[in-house]
Amino acid sequence: MEKSFNYYLNIAISSIPESLKKPFFSGNGRYCPVCGNRLRRFLSYGLPGMPARPDALCPICGSLERHRLAWSVLERKTDLFDGAAKKMLHVAPEPIMERKFRQIAGLEYLSADIADPRAMMQMDITAISLPDGTFDLFYCSHVLEHIPEDRQAMRELLRVLKPGGWGVVMVPIGADRTVEDPSIVSSEERRRVFGQEDHVRIYGPDVRQRLEEAGFRVESITAGGIAGAREQQWLGIAENEVLFLCTRPIAQ
Repeated sequence: MEKSFNYYLNIAISSIPESLKKPFFSGNGRYCPVCGNRLRRFLSYGLPGMPARPDALCPICGSLERHRLAWSVLERKTDLFDGAAKKMLHVAPEPIMERKFRQIAGLEYLSADIADPRAMMQMDITAISLPDGTFDLFYCSHVLEHIPEDRQAMRELLRVLKPGGWGVVMVPIGADRTVEDPSIVSSEERRRVFGQEDHVRIYGPDVRQRLEEAGFRVESITAGGIAGAREQQWLGIAENEVLFLCTRPIAQ
C-alpha cells in the first residue's frame, strides 16, 4: 500500500504547475539536467507493486534516472546541439523528452509509436515504412523489451539511419545475460520472469552484441562514464543505467 501511495502521490505532484512547485523544491542538493532546476532532493519513485527507488523522480519536470543520464550524454558526447540541420526519429515518445527535443535548434522532429495517439506517426519499428537513410539520429528508450522481434527492430533502426548517423538505445538491464522465452505469454508469468507484464524479455549487458550484430558500432555509456560519484549523486543518475550510443558506419 505504501508503494502505491508513493506512486499516486507523485502523479498528484506532477499535476501542480511548475511555478508553484519550484519554490517548494528549490535547493542545492540536486540538479536536473533535463529541466535545469536546482533542487533540495529528487523524490522516490516506483510503479505500483514494485519497490520505490529513492532519489529517482524530478519533482519539477518528471524526469527519471534514465532521462537524466540520456540528457547528460546527449549534451556531452553528441553533436545534437550544434545547430546544424538534422532529422530525428523518437520512438515511443516520453513527454518530457519530446518537449526538450522540440526546442532544439535545427532539429526536424518526428515521433512514432505503434498505438499511442500522441505520436506524430503510427509506426511498427519492425517494419518502418520510410526510405533507407531518412534520419540523422534516433532515440529509442525502454522500447525493445516490449517487442518480440527486437533484432528486426534493431535492423530497421539501422536501415532508416543515414551512414554516419547515430542513435540512442536504452533498455532496462536486469540480468547477467538476456533471458527470453516466447512461450511465456500470461501477464502473471511475464511479471514474475521479466519484471513487468508487458515485457517479453529481461536484458543483460549482451544486448550490445545484438545491436552490433544488427550492424551498429556501439559505445556503452554508464553514469561512471560521464561523471564521478559526487556528480552522479548531484544529477540523480544511477550506475546500473546503461545508454548504448549506436552509430551506423559510413562504409556499410
